[in-house]
Formats: sequence, structure tokens, C-alpha cells
Amino acid sequence: MQHVVNISDAKVATNPEDSIITYSLGSCIGVTLYDPAKKIAGLLHFQLPNSSTDLAKAQTCPFMFGDTGLVKLLEMMMSAGADKKRLRCKIAGGAKMLETGTTFDIGKRNHLSIRKALWQAGILLDGEDCGGSIPRTMSIQVGTGDVLLKRSGQVVSMAA
Repeated sequence: MQHVVNISDAKVATNPEDSIITYSLGSCIGVTLYDPAKKIAGLLHFQLPNSSTDLAKAQTCPFMFGDTGLVKLLEMMMSAGADKKRLRCKIAGGAKMLETGTTFDIGKRNHLSIRKALWQAGILLDGEDCGGSIPRTMSIQVGTGDVLLKRSGQVVSMAA
């Protein structure tokens, strides 16, 4: 079964036959977490860097923001039986989709925000494909933890 993660959403899966996918990662960031021992995978698709810009919205839609989205995804992973010490993490997205100068470069701000949130959570980053100006599709295979990206019509593996 393929689980689809929408914008401002996250999913966790435990069936080794399943995969989780998210589409249209422009300035948004996709975050995959994987516990290789338990074969538990999670994927977050967030659009804004920090919940401090709208605390009320963060209460109702925590996956919209990198900081609160990561916390919620970690809670979901632990509830499914993952061990935080074993988690593998890969991120993608953070593209500059609009030529509006540098003051509002949301892709770059999202990228910096998730790196900080991962560091604060004690999670090492195993791979990333961020920046540029093209959107990406990101998926993770639950049975293997393989993360695939589709960009400009080509599918590539995010090797560790």
C-alpha cells in the first residue's frame, strides 16, 4: 500500500510492503525517519519553518511547521515502536520557487529550520537534497528504508 502525505501532513507506516510518498516539495521540506531494526518509516511534509509565527495555527496544524511537525512525527514514530537512537533521517526540498530576492527565501529558511530542529532533537542527518529551483517528489520504502526522489522526471536514490 502507498500512503500519501499531503502538504502540512505526516504519516508513519510499519508494514514492510508499504511505502510513503509526498509530492510537490517546492519550498516545502520532506523529512523521512526510519528505524532499520523495527522497519518503521515516517514522512513529514511541512511548509513553514517555525511555529512561533502563528502559535494558534501550530496547535491545530502542527505539521505545517518544521519545529512542531518534527516533534509530532517523532511522537508518532515512538508510539509505533521506533527507538530514537536508531533513527535514520533524510530531507529534501527547500527550493527557491520564486524570484523575489532574498528577503523571503522560504525554502532556505525551511532548510535551516529543520536542520536546527533535528540537531535539537539529537537526530543526525544521513542525507539531504535541498535547494535549487526544482520541485521534488519523495518516497520511502518501509521494508528497506530506501528513500527515492523524483526531480525533473528522473528518479534517484538518496543513498546513505
